[in-house]
Amino acid sequence: METKESIFIILASGGIGYGIMDNDNAPNYNMNSNTGDLLLNYRVHSKFGIATGVGFNQLSGNGFNAIGNFYHERYLIRIPLLLTFDKQVADKFSIIGHLGPYAQNVFKDEYSFNAAKIEDVYDGWNFGFQLGLGFVYQIEPHFGIGINYTGQSDFTKLETRNSAVFNDEQKLKNLNTFGLVLQFNL
Repeated sequence: METKESIFIILASGGIGYGIMDNDNAPNYNMNSNTGDLLLNYRVHSKFGIATGVGFNQLSGNGFNAIGNFYHERYLIRIPLLLTFDKQVADKFSIIGHLGPYAQNVFKDEYSFNAAKIEDVYDGWNFGFQLGLGFVYQIEPHFGIGINYTGQSDFTKLETRNSAVFNDEQKLKNLNTFGLVLQFNL
């Protein structure tokens, strides 16, 4: 008896990584990343699909600017629109991947200087592109687990708010994360 291939797939992933905060008027600095995504993939072909969902990214790192040394922490919510592929390479082993644009919004932004803490310096939406590659082992017909890599870079820059202590534009570039992926075939 042949099993029917799932049209809808839920992908849940999480990982850790690093990226570079690219500033216009201050030195660039490195950011650590904790990320998680929940995607719904609609399979339009046996190997290809379209996915969207929600992602969360927590960034943290140290840097300096004209005011002084700081610790920066930012939370972002990301909404991707991705083309996906899924290729079975062995009986229970497959390679999955995705690529496409995203929009993301600053949920929380905080700079901690020696003398003060400044909140919500940057806000608003920006856009970028991401790609990912994963290896999944199918434990049972409707559930698989594996490892994945995701890379992303912003196209557009975030601007400081009008009431901010300093003025600058910045974007996150070369964010690389590695982690786990769960695949649920509906």
